[in-house]
Amino acid sequence: MTARVWLFALALLASLTSGASDARAQGAAARFEITVVGDSTFSFPLGNRRWVRAGQRGIVVDPRRGDELVARCRIVTVQRDSATALVTGQTTGLDVGHVVLLELPNRPWYRARSFWLGTISGAVLGAVIGAM
Repeated sequence: MTARVWLFALALLASLTSGASDARAQGAAARFEITVVGDSTFSFPLGNRRWVRAGQRGIVVDPRRGDELVARCRIVTVQRDSATALVTGQTTGLDVGHVVLLELPNRPWYRARSFWLGTISGAVLGAVIGAM
């Protein structure tokens, strides 16, 4: 019986550690095209991205120059289908050919795959050890 338990625990550990890792070197970002440029603000359409909120910070890049940094910004207002941002730091002038990059929001801890794998594997391992 003990050999089966150890073999099961080893197989469970191997299955949890194999496969692709969820770790990323860089956070994922969403791109938005700038449609209106003012003196110190600009606007962009949101499309179906409803997670954009006032107060979020982002950057403006020039895709024609390999995503060279143009400005830093903070979202001031969010309407139903567009958002307006305030330029907080600028290296060159903004135009409608630039894009805004906003970091995607993090998933809650209870939606993370690693949380549920750890919970299930702990429950199964505890049940196996408890049955001994």
